[in-house]
Amino acid sequence: MKKKTKMIIVISTTVIVIAALLIVILKTVGGNLDVVGKSSAISFEKIINQIPDKATADDMNAGWSLEAPDGSAKFIWSEDYSKSPLHDVMLELDLKPFTNAGLDTSKLPENYAAYEGKLMVGTKLGSNKFTYSGDPTPLKAYEQIVKNYRSSVGYHTALDHYNVNVGDGNLFEWAKDMTTNGSTGENQDKDIVYVLNPEPLIAAGVDPKKVEGWVYAQVTVDINGKPTQVYKFLKPFNLK
Repeated sequence: MKKKTKMIIVISTTVIVIAALLIVILKTVGGNLDVVGKSSAISFEKIINQIPDKATADDMNAGWSLEAPDGSAKFIWSEDYSKSPLHDVMLELDLKPFTNAGLDTSKLPENYAAYEGKLMVGTKLGSNKFTYSGDPTPLKAYEQIVKNYRSSVGYHTALDHYNVNVGDGNLFEWAKDMTTNGSTGENQDKDIVYVLNPEPLIAAGVDPKKVEGWVYAQVTVDINGKPTQVYKFLKPFNLK
């Protein structure tokens, strides 16, 4: 009986200690254990501030766009998902490099569209109508993605990038730190990257080696927790 009593006391004490540690951890991180979500917003704001003239309102999609320095690509994200017509997050790209490489636009999947010299791919996240404190901003709209659709935000270990999945393996990525790749310790020269899944485009006739302005290469991604090599179309930019 004494042994059982001692065991109960030990277990109870352990539970109390663990609970206390959890409280300390929660207080340390401001009550938020989602480090990726919180840090991604901090880094995203730095990217916007680095190229403020490229972060502009996108009235057609009821949101914002972040345009590449050469104007060849945009990441677009809505600020009110009850108003966005088709997609809440998307990439809009120059169409010509893909048609020149053999793209038959009639063979594109439903989440793609070709119009006015542009290629668009995106996804609908939901139908939430968001309420903002103060005026809407590009950052506040991004924070709504983190808050309401957290599974769309990821971290790419090899490049030390955060990203938003715009559907079907297509991504917009940005550097956690524009100075150094924390995974390799090397200089970070890919501050933003527009990333395309090549498979639907190849199925629609694209010769991946003939797409001008895009790099067709293997990158390391985490699939089910395991580093895996996959091919992607990449359009990286150094903003510094």
